[in-house]
Amino acid sequence: MADSRPDRRTGLDEDGLRLYHPYQDLQIPIQSLYKIPTSPEFLFEEEAIAQRRSWGENITYYTGCAYLTGAVGGAGKGFFEALKAIEPTDTWKLRVNRILNSSGHTGRKFGNRLGVIGLLYAGFESGIVSYRDNDDVINSVLAGLGTGALFKAASGPRSAAVGGAIGGLMVGAAVGAKQIVKRYVPI
Repeated sequence: MADSRPDRRTGLDEDGLRLYHPYQDLQIPIQSLYKIPTSPEFLFEEEAIAQRRSWGENITYYTGCAYLTGAVGGAGKGFFEALKAIEPTDTWKLRVNRILNSSGHTGRKFGNRLGVIGLLYAGFESGIVSYRDNDDVINSVLAGLGTGALFKAASGPRSAAVGGAIGGLMVGAAVGAKQIVKRYVPI
């Protein structure tokens, strides 16, 4: 039987597999329990090459980030609105109640709106990537265009066109800023 102790420097055995040994620092004579692969596990090589989230991860990420951003921004807006609405005759409990109610109400309202926008964007982007079978900047801009247009579609065709243009421009600016930061800011 070959010695399956891992190399101290790399943690790999002679087969190139990383060994999981939870008791290695306790000096107990127990062999390694599991051989853990060192490469990511994908069914196809194309999946390993593409550095992209799946559509489910995309929807969760964009919806969650958008809701959280909207909720925090809305809570801040509601807080300042409540501070302006406080009257000198209000008791301390009434002031706190007014601030909490206003912050919660405005935070939920903004969070829900931005969460829906994030959900639409993630759906559009995943659909466009799947349809075009290509991963580039155009997908993001088209997804922003579609998201803005669909979000404002209930207000009429003119509002939908303006919303689509604003969505496309915002996503284009965000993607451009990301490329600039990635290129010129050392991390």
